[in-house]
Amino acid sequence: MPTEYDRPADPIAADFSGESPGRIAKRLFHATRPKFFPASVLPVITGTAWGVFSVGQMDAIAFFLALLATVCVHAGCNVLNDVGDEVVGTDRVNDKRIYPYTGGSRFIQTGILDSNGMARLGVSLLGVATVCGVILLLTKGPLILLFGLTGIALGVLYSLGPARLSALGLGESAVAVAFGVLPISGAAWLQGAVIDADLLLFSVPVSAWVAAILLINEVPDIDADGATGKRTLPVRLGLSGTARLYLSIQLAAVAVITILALMGTLPMLAPALPAGLLVIAWSASRAIQNGVSDRDGMTRAIEATLAIHALGALWLAACVLFAYWWPAA
Repeated sequence: MPTEYDRPADPIAADFSGESPGRIAKRLFHATRPKFFPASVLPVITGTAWGVFSVGQMDAIAFFLALLATVCVHAGCNVLNDVGDEVVGTDRVNDKRIYPYTGGSRFIQTGILDSNGMARLGVSLLGVATVCGVILLLTKGPLILLFGLTGIALGVLYSLGPARLSALGLGESAVAVAFGVLPISGAAWLQGAVIDADLLLFSVPVSAWVAAILLINEVPDIDADGATGKRTLPVRLGLSGTARLYLSIQLAAVAVITILALMGTLPMLAPALPAGLLVIAWSASRAIQNGVSDRDGMTRAIEATLAIHALGALWLAACVLFAYWWPAA
């Protein structure tokens, strides 16, 4: 029986046409791939929760600036990634994509925005993030430069420049740091927390969950990536190897949360929800083995992976706040 996933879809150009301020804003907003913004919003929330847990108060202005900067870096890098993939032709030859999750925003390929317009948008977003970073630099100190510049560098080098980390099979590691370790430890530090082993360990599960998002999103793009020299981990490992790696990443996240609970850093019930989410992760790993031969299953697996990240990150934030409000629990 035919389904909505039988053939690749693209954004409809007519839905984003027009020169009114509202239509322009809609066009620019959707070019940034906003469905993935939880990957940058939630680590900042989780890190801020750790900061509140550590110092007993919240700096709302620092939280807002960190959130805006992180989302702008994420959005800008998404846009610049589309430009980079257009340069090498990856998105143009990708006929197995699952829109809107894989294969980029498709705004360049459908003529909604050209490469120059996308590049200007990406640079402008990084400019907004820079302004936020300068304000934080003046109010919090020079360490913020390390967080900001490292995050921007990882995001840009993911798909642009001579390194092209994604083509070297290092994309997942870069994303894990840029959307896990950095925003969580940075947001916690902005609230006054000390960057120590416990905080870095606390950032690992979110880092793992966001790496799993990238990993599974690359599965439908295997053929296009391989044909254009973008040797991502799924290209290198194949479907079975990618499925095993995906499940290992999910298991690692639960293992670290269990360690933190046994250490007394998190409540003993902290591993409960992440362990339950392994059922969903197992199903997603099975879908990876089938790849795009089962587009329905692959789409559900991608959406499930996004849900694991969102639920897991919010759960961790709730756990540290619970430990703060009820320390004897």
